[in-house]
Amino acid sequence: MKKYIFTLMFSVFALGLQAQNLNEGEIAIGDILEVGKPESTQYEHIEFPKPNFIIKRGGLANYKRVEGNKVVVTSIKEKKDGSVRIKIKKTDGSRFFGSHWQVAANIKEALESGELRRI
Repeated sequence: MKKYIFTLMFSVFALGLQAQNLNEGEIAIGDILEVGKPESTQYEHIEFPKPNFIIKRGGLANYKRVEGNKVVVTSIKEKKDGSVRIKIKKTDGSRFFGSHWQVAANIKEALESGELRRI
């Protein structure tokens, strides 16, 4: 009887670890995503710079032009609080707003809210 209970507990534990690894491995460096439309007027989970910083660097602060851009994941970093932060850049090699090469995003929340979509 103990053997069956031990086997059952081990199976449940192993399946839990496997499910956790699948969730962590959803996004990898080099994956291509698309910038979606934000739920509100501004992007909350993609950390686009404020308009004054864009203008200071010679860009145009038009957030509507960002929607639909294809982006590639350049780095992935897990923070201490458990959230996963990625850095993205445009696939065509141009800059966001004409001023920034890459921006950061909270991947889990951005995917859930629709700010980023898988292709």
